[in-house]
Amino acid sequence: MPSLPVPEERAGLVKLPNAAQAIVESRKITHYLLSETHPDGKSKENFFSRFGFHPDRWEALAAALRQHCLQHQVLETKTTAWGVQYVIVGALQTPDGRDPAVRSVWQIDHGADLPRFISGRPAR
Repeated sequence: MPSLPVPEERAGLVKLPNAAQAIVESRKITHYLLSETHPDGKSKENFFSRFGFHPDRWEALAAALRQHCLQHQVLETKTTAWGVQYVIVGALQTPDGRDPAVRSVWQIDHGADLPRFISGRPAR
């Protein structure tokens, strides 16, 4: 089994490994986070749309999520059957400038090097 990715440590903070190359798939945004019909995503759509994110401009949310994982530290990690998951909590830059606290989950699949976006929701 390959070695697990280790979060990068800078000045005591743990950052998402390879965050600059983080992957946010369009389908994850358009068919999940900004979907009015997805069983789990529609409540998330309600949240993200209130801050100015919309499916026809899905790239704005993808860019904000990439920035989110660059700006904030990893709060927890968990190894799953598919890879290592990293949880990040912090302000998300939004089109309307209110920048709510968001919890994003990223995963580096076993045998891979780059993190990919798994989920996001309001932080509690």
